[in-house]
Amino acid sequence: MFSNLRTSFTRIFTSSRTEPKRGRDTRTPNLFEAAAAYVSACAEDDQDRMDEAATWVSPEALSFGVRELACRAVIVLARERDEPPAGVARTLLGLPAARTMDA
Repeated sequence: MFSNLRTSFTRIFTSSRTEPKRGRDTRTPNLFEAAAAYVSACAEDDQDRMDEAATWVSPEALSFGVRELACRAVIVLARERDEPPAGVARTLLGLPAARTMDA
């Protein structure tokens, strides 16, 4: 019984270890790498790279990664400009300044 458990744990442990690949890198990009590649390809209007990056992860994962990248970019720009994130986001999208409800 203990030998069966040891065999099972050994299989689980060795299957989850990542061994360095020899030769060409066959590692699958994660969702943040896919999002970065997708957004940079969009910025450069490179449809082939956008299509390739979109195949690396599921559409839901790519959407999450793009959303996370957008949030981080707005936060960094807001800090650099010493402006609120909402104002930076509106400026990036070409929207007019938000009206305040102070009356």
